[in-house]
Amino acid sequence: MYIQFSDLDLEARVWVYQANRALTKEETGVLTETLKSALDTWEAHGKPLTASGKVFEHRFVVIGVDERDELPSGCSIDKSVHWLQQIGSQLNVDFFDRSLAYLDHNNEVQTIPVPKIKQAVTDETITSSTIIFDNQIATKAQWMNRWKTPASKSWMARYFTEQPSV
Repeated sequence: MYIQFSDLDLEARVWVYQANRALTKEETGVLTETLKSALDTWEAHGKPLTASGKVFEHRFVVIGVDERDELPSGCSIDKSVHWLQQIGSQLNVDFFDRSLAYLDHNNEVQTIPVPKIKQAVTDETITSSTIIFDNQIATKAQWMNRWKTPASKSWMARYFTEQPSV
């Protein structure tokens, strides 16, 4: 059963998928309607899932499910991945490319290839206070509080640890 994203419980499990390019307004509309339709009939072992999906920043798809009602199964999670693969194919966008990190630079989403992060930190293109999108969050509460976070408080923290002087 589809519900509005704002109505999802704070402890709802979420998955964040990142598009490898910005989505147009029209593509965002198509994706939103496709998600609503798919999530409205999403189920696990024949039982409906209370779920929502929303596109943020024309770049990120966040799917959430309220596990208090019913737990998603491996098959139901696979089904949601299939939806995004299918719509991604139609829109010529990849939601599964994990080779890019996403930064919020003056309220604009920018990407950097993961192998170039260390050099960007050395060059101070990325600092400990650079806001990044941490797509490794697992609940709606984490999404609300930590999705946009300083690099030093994310998985990038390892790039800012003090190195012993030689």
